Amino acid sequence: MARKRRQFEVFSMSFLDCMSCGFGAVILFFMIINAQVKESTENDPTELMAEASQLEVEILDGRKNFVLAKNTMETLEEEKETAEGKIAQIIRLIQELREELAQYDDETLAKIERVEALKSDIESLEEEVKRLLALKAEEENQGARIREFKGEGDRQYLTGLKLGGNRTLILVDRSASMLDDTIVNIIRRRNMSTRDKLRAVKWRQVVASVDWLTSQFKPGSEFQIYMFNNEVEPVIKGSDGTWLEADDAIQLDEALRVLRRTVPENGTNIRAAYEVASTLTPRPDNIILLVDGLPTMMESTSNRRMVTGRDRMSMHGRSIRELPGGIPVNILLFPMEGDFDAAIAYWTLAYGTGGSFMAVSRDWP
Repeated sequence: MARKRRQFEVFSMSFLDCMSCGFGAVILFFMIINAQVKESTENDPTELMAEASQLEVEILDGRKNFVLAKNTMETLEEEKETAEGKIAQIIRLIQELREELAQYDDETLAKIERVEALKSDIESLEEEVKRLLALKAEEENQGARIREFKGEGDRQYLTGLKLGGNRTLILVDRSASMLDDTIVNIIRRRNMSTRDKLRAVKWRQVVASVDWLTSQFKPGSEFQIYMFNNEVEPVIKGSDGTWLEADDAIQLDEALRVLRRTVPENGTNIRAAYEVASTLTPRPDNIILLVDGLPTMMESTSNRRMVTGRDRMSMHGRSIRELPGGIPVNILLFPMEGDFDAAIAYWTLAYGTGGSFMAVSRDWP
């Protein structure tokens, strides 16, 4: 007997279960995605807005700094143009002053050369006269003076200097400042030839002053002449540490010849000159110092490029400690431009030692 065929149903219970499970899975998947999307939409916009606000602030600051930098550049450009204009004006003024100075220097040098040539001739004649007078005095054996000095009128006697003593030490400043009275002319003459330096009016006056001093020595006395700049040395070579006879006219003339051939140069180490007074045996009983200003150094070499007035006063105070006590110091100061403390400092030194002080005029001796 044939089996009765079972009728097929499309929407069976199993099919509906599968469909329900599938729809449920889809709904669950959609709910999961929706939750994630909601979470990201709630958090991310806040952070992004904060970052966007920060970027806007930075952009505003950048724009502000840019505007300030631009304004500063414009101001600097204007100042640069103004400064360039002033610099050009100053350069033109300097050039004009240089031209005027060059013209003035040419005229002044020409006059100085003519005057120096005449003075050189006069000095040559005066030296010859002095030599003849010395020979005459030696022959006639008259007077108490060792050497003659011819000045104008009686100026050479009106000094008040105390020139007595049996042993006289003369210290002569031969630093570069002895080339002139002004800083500008000192620098200018320092770059000239040796011949021009030796013809400097101030240095010739110093040599003439030494000439006059030696003419005042007492017969039978002794003397020594040292010159100093950064170092110290006797005028007559080989006489270091010894006394010379004042009656020896040849030695006196040789000392003056050496001074006339000596070129002033370098700085002023006056402490080395004072130390000589302590090393001589027997000690001098009279010191004569020819100087134009306060010291500029304490050793033979110095790395200083600039020395102030206070430094020079300090060096002076430390240097005079080297002087032996009980010896009068007579000072002839040849004043120099700008060294205002020198006069009172050396006057104090002369007064404290019982010596004398004289600021030398241009026409002495």
